[in-house]
Amino acid sequence: MHKTTSGEKRKALRKEALELATQARAAMKAASVLPQAGPKARELQEEADRLRAEAEALKDRARLEDLSIWTMEKVKSSKKGSRTYYYWMATWREGSRTRNVHLGSCARMDAEAALQKARAMKAEALGIKI
Repeated sequence: MHKTTSGEKRKALRKEALELATQARAAMKAASVLPQAGPKARELQEEADRLRAEAEALKDRARLEDLSIWTMEKVKSSKKGSRTYYYWMATWREGSRTRNVHLGSCARMDAEAALQKARAMKAEALGIKI
């Protein structure tokens, strides 16, 4: 997977949740000696669970953001001469396969519209609700 903002945020949340879970385990061990460590351990574990759930919720968004848009140049030649046409294309992974999708003419839509269309098509292909 390529680096995306949601993916990086997800990675940071998972790392923080792991650190909190480690601290919670240490506090639980200390709870046998210090009784006041028990509530702190439960609090740390609840926060770690919350962060882990938030990171899992970002998984689909990160997958939708991992998308490449590019222009394809098509040259058509005839008796009168050749003409060059430009089309928006999108590329993403579906399992182990790469999928290339034609989005439309560069003359009829800009890059932002092509990106929105590609995200909608990828969400539909992967079964992700936007």
